[in-house]
Amino acid sequence: MDDATPGRDRGKMAAAVSNAILKIHSEHYGRGASRARTVMGADYVICFLEDIYTPVEKTLIEAGRFPAVKETRSAFQDTMETRFSKAVEEVVGRKVIGFLSQVHVDPDLAVETFILQRDDGPLPAVAEE
Repeated sequence: MDDATPGRDRGKMAAAVSNAILKIHSEHYGRGASRARTVMGADYVICFLEDIYTPVEKTLIEAGRFPAVKETRSAFQDTMETRFSKAVEEVVGRKVIGFLSQVHVDPDLAVETFILQRDDGPLPAVAEE
């Protein structure tokens, strides 16, 4: 498979999405996730982030305050929706029409889901690790 094949291009796009999302998290939380993996389908992009919590958040979680951490993370995601969506749009070249975000405590992870405006030429799903 050479660099001109759609699978390779989509793999590069998935890696670029992972890097863009990690960068935004790092800029605003002071650290990014330790690992990101992006999966792209015909009309969606899903970014899985592992080891996401800051030391302060980990302290709150250990004290049984995960609901407060989840609420703060949710407020941040709502506030940053446009920025996250624009970053994905720049990489994939399609408009994001929906954004869903969820965090989980054990295991320590987040999922950022972007629904893309329909395109005439759906491509097979490709994952990047």
